[in-house]
Amino acid sequence: MLDNEMWWRLGSFVSILTIMMLFEWLKPARQSSIKMTKRWTANFGLVIASSIVVRLIIPVGLTIVALYNQEHNLGLFNQSIITLSSLLIVPNWIFVVVSLLILDITIYWQHRLFHTVPMLWRLHRVHHSDTHVDSSTGLRFHPIEIILSILVKVIIVSLFGIPAIAVLIFEIALNGLALFNHANIRLPHAIEKPLRLILMTQILHRIHHSKVVNETNSNYGFSVIWWDKLFGSYKDKALKNDSDLDIGLTQYSDAKQNASLLGLLMMPFRSK
Repeated sequence: MLDNEMWWRLGSFVSILTIMMLFEWLKPARQSSIKMTKRWTANFGLVIASSIVVRLIIPVGLTIVALYNQEHNLGLFNQSIITLSSLLIVPNWIFVVVSLLILDITIYWQHRLFHTVPMLWRLHRVHHSDTHVDSSTGLRFHPIEIILSILVKVIIVSLFGIPAIAVLIFEIALNGLALFNHANIRLPHAIEKPLRLILMTQILHRIHHSKVVNETNSNYGFSVIWWDKLFGSYKDKALKNDSDLDIGLTQYSDAKQNASLLGLLMMPFRSK
């Protein structure tokens, strides 16, 4: 699996994106006030810009970092595997599961900090300025935020000695679930109700994209709802119904600001 990492990640990404966009086309939950092609040009443009910048600044992938740590016995888990293996049988899958939980809670707190710290919010508001939420919104992040997120994950992967296979699984899940919970769809109630007991569904995540501040500062999880419930940031419903929810940021109602690639790239450096 690790030998074909690029194809696993690319194949999963393209497959999930295609499926979500197909469902959005067949039965959209909400209608966009901005022409779809204009939003997509900006959102997908950010993906391309981020990919180029990241490749130039951080040419080594997270799985390479994890493999290097494993080869040199760096990190808590790599040391623990050696120690525990000499004392008792500990299945490697336990380290993988624990690693996935660590990475997941890391992204939860990273996301929460990007809402709390003013300088970080300047970057993250690029994501929240979208006045419509669909699968492309799950890719709408400023390149600098992407770089900071990768650096956070490099630190965690190195500190704990996260196994390379756990990194690959997590990265695929991170991208896939971001596309899923941003998708402009509304699951049938019979499916959405039990699913939201575990996962961050589209309705729950759209609350996070509400213009109401205390709603924006909730439902930070990208996958499971556990961390939001554990740390008091879970909100199961908004003041308005999902179909009437005001999406975006009040200060970025102009399409030139929130739906142009140049406007999004420059947004963190503007005072407004």
